[in-house]
Amino acid sequence: MSGKNLVKSVIDASNYIFNRKLVSGKAGNVSARFKDHEMDIVAITPTGISLADVNQENVVLVDLNGNYLSRGQPSSELFLHLEIYKNRPDVMGIVHTHSPYATGFSFSDKKIRRLEGFGEIKKHYLEELEYQKPGSRELAQETAAKMIDEDVIILKNHGVVASGINVKEAASLAEFVEEIAKTQFVSHILNIK
Repeated sequence: MSGKNLVKSVIDASNYIFNRKLVSGKAGNVSARFKDHEMDIVAITPTGISLADVNQENVVLVDLNGNYLSRGQPSSELFLHLEIYKNRPDVMGIVHTHSPYATGFSFSDKKIRRLEGFGEIKKHYLEELEYQKPGSRELAQETAAKMIDEDVIILKNHGVVASGINVKEAASLAEFVEEIAKTQFVSHILNIK
């Protein structure tokens, strides 16, 4: 994938998750990476801009150490993305959403049960990470450590982080998590006696 295609994939995924209502306002962030002459380049959404308004001019390019390769200000969750990429050479795309049903679960004592439809079920529930301050190095490091063996994680009182072999797959996984959270929410309501 070229740098131009990488940026386009971030724009497309950003617009997709905004239009699917997995984020609202200026929440959420999206990134993708590729190798250019043995160097990893990460394209990430800018801070303070709605994912509906991500475009060629405001996507920021950085290396895996966070050194800027283009102009602009990257998402405040830059290091969360970079730490996951450092720990997972197979991951080429990451999305962080605040989707309403999955995030609602993150504020409750209920867990999201894994359902069939996105890979083999090895554990009963999606992994969760206790609350860490958004944008903090602690959040970045702990999320990356939890995601060594996971493709998705629920951030308590915060949202969802999903990864994939490309950013389109990461966005699809985040959408799937929101759908299973919605199904389980409805099930909980219907089973209240």
